[in-house]
Amino acid sequence: MKLVTRAQLGWPASAAPTQTSAKGVKVHYEGAPVSVELLDDHDLCIAEWKSIRKSHLADKEENYSDIAYNYGACPHGYLLEGRGLGKRTGANGNQTLNRAHYAIVGLVGSKGLTEPTDAMLGAIRDGIELLRRHGAGTEIKGHRDGYATACPGKHLYAWVQKGAPRPGGSPSVPGPRPVIDVSKVVAAARHDPAKPGTPVSYSGVKTVEKALVAEGLLESRFADGHFGTTTVKAYAAWQRRCGFNGDDANGIPGQVSLERLGEEHGFDVKP
Repeated sequence: MKLVTRAQLGWPASAAPTQTSAKGVKVHYEGAPVSVELLDDHDLCIAEWKSIRKSHLADKEENYSDIAYNYGACPHGYLLEGRGLGKRTGANGNQTLNRAHYAIVGLVGSKGLTEPTDAMLGAIRDGIELLRRHGAGTEIKGHRDGYATACPGKHLYAWVQKGAPRPGGSPSVPGPRPVIDVSKVVAAARHDPAKPGTPVSYSGVKTVEKALVAEGLLESRFADGHFGTTTVKAYAAWQRRCGFNGDDANGIPGQVSLERLGEEHGFDVKP
């Protein structure tokens, strides 16, 4: 999964209402012309996503608290954080429909760029599975299911009706994922001995270190299960990558940064 976070977009935490569960996810499109130039320039996708949020915040009639969607998906396969996890959508038509499903929009429209790329479909699927790990049920529907609209357009809706399969395969069924205890990782970061060969204080540290290796922030030889000085420095670099700074990027894991690492590298986090 290629996730672009709110922090990376320069956005504050979402002011949308909290909602920790739903029946599933509804898929949307923009419902307006979208330039085909997005296909050749990912920076234009980011600009488009920011423009959507700006227009939603300026909509006095709807009075949105934030961009309406939980996530967006661009033609290059990036999942773009909107309201994000644990937030009620504002995109499904009314409050009853918003409570029933979260919302993901593909950056395609009614004219111009109308057909999703395989990479976009994969990113929407990433978003569906991410939301399922955080309270969404198994339903996958289009915006038009329950509301009078052409959204999400014929191409995305045809894909939804097939069960939203990953390109080249069937819908994936998430298997068991490691669960990392953030309090134990924090304890390890503060107390693990620096000498190799000594017993590790928490086995989940190695899962975190492997993720840091995959991010290019830690040499593989240091993924030994000890959350020592080198791992602390690597984790601080990850925190900065997530948009944190100062004392919030001191290399001691926090819930948000650890969850983001888990989203990218296949583990869940408990407080």
